[in-house]
Amino acid sequence: MSLMQTAITTARRPTASASLDSDGTLHCAGVWKMANVPFLERQLAEVLGTASGQQIWEMSGVTSLDTAGAWLVRRSLSRLEQTGRRVELRGLRAEFEQLIRWISADDGESVARQPQKPGMIDQLGHAVWNASLQGLGFLSFVGESTLVLLRLLVNPRRIRWQPFFYNLKAAGLEAIPIVGLLSFLMGVVIAYQAAVQLRLYGVSVIIVEFVGIAILREIAPVITAIIVAGRSGSAYTAQIGTMKVTEEVNALRTIGIGPFELLVAPKVLALVVALPLLTAFADVTGVFGGMVVASTQLDVSFNAFLDRFKIVISSTNYLIGVGKAPVFAVIIAMIGCYHGLCVSNSAESVGRHTTVSVVQSIFVVIVLDALFSVLLDWMGIGLFVQ
Repeated sequence: MSLMQTAITTARRPTASASLDSDGTLHCAGVWKMANVPFLERQLAEVLGTASGQQIWEMSGVTSLDTAGAWLVRRSLSRLEQTGRRVELRGLRAEFEQLIRWISADDGESVARQPQKPGMIDQLGHAVWNASLQGLGFLSFVGESTLVLLRLLVNPRRIRWQPFFYNLKAAGLEAIPIVGLLSFLMGVVIAYQAAVQLRLYGVSVIIVEFVGIAILREIAPVITAIIVAGRSGSAYTAQIGTMKVTEEVNALRTIGIGPFELLVAPKVLALVVALPLLTAFADVTGVFGGMVVASTQLDVSFNAFLDRFKIVISSTNYLIGVGKAPVFAVIIAMIGCYHGLCVSNSAESVGRHTTVSVVQSIFVVIVLDALFSVLLDWMGIGLFVQ
């Protein structure tokens, strides 16, 4: 038993050493590898703690050196240099010296890579760069989607009719209650605010022009588009994003089905059909809300309201409002589907892109509506056009 213990002890005896002689020279010898690093650390801590001034490390006795040993040498040298002591390495083999240089270079890079808070100019530059990349990505998406849509319009048999009718039902039919209720309330609010002022001047009948033009031309298309953006646009992003997380989009590509043809095109086509119909329905409910307020607050009966409505409100105002809807529909569907395909493989990414898609859709809808107003005014199509 004692012979076995002796054999084990002999086998575990370190094959490396670091000893300090009387003149302050540190003699390093043996195998400086990972197995001996703990032993060498203890020896270096003992001998270097008592040393002072300039030191010489005699490394000619080192027969083998790996990255762990080179790291130990580099760390020890760094600690000594921090205390103001200089160290000179002698007798080190060329390949060992090169390995220590590589370790030193890695240490320098790691220090250089320590994160620093970017300045305001850097943050602005990163924001502009990221926005540019996102804009280019969206343009690429729009271009590819346009090609797919044109291909489908040329050959309607390729249209996926089942997804089309499903999205038409989800984005159009199921949105009727909320669109009708909100447009009715908007008509009530607009008519009530106008009635307060019109009553003062005794021109109650002007409520017809006020409500009719505001609802048909601006309120109904914009409110409907915002509702659809928050309801259907977010659903598009969440649906496609979840499919991206679960690798269903990649599976479609694997079996030869393009995601644009199956996921994007039916949603765009369905929303282009649904949003003008919802806008027309919002026109009716919004004007009806104004009629209710005109009847109760200004004594303008339903018949009187409708008779004047046919005279003073031209069909151009109605066509302008409904004509905006397809443009809004394309923008909402494109932004929703684009952010769905931008989702990374995480649930957190789905929520973030869903929020961004809704915000961007509403922002673009309002900007486009303002551009429509400027463009129509420049073309001479004013509010009271006949």
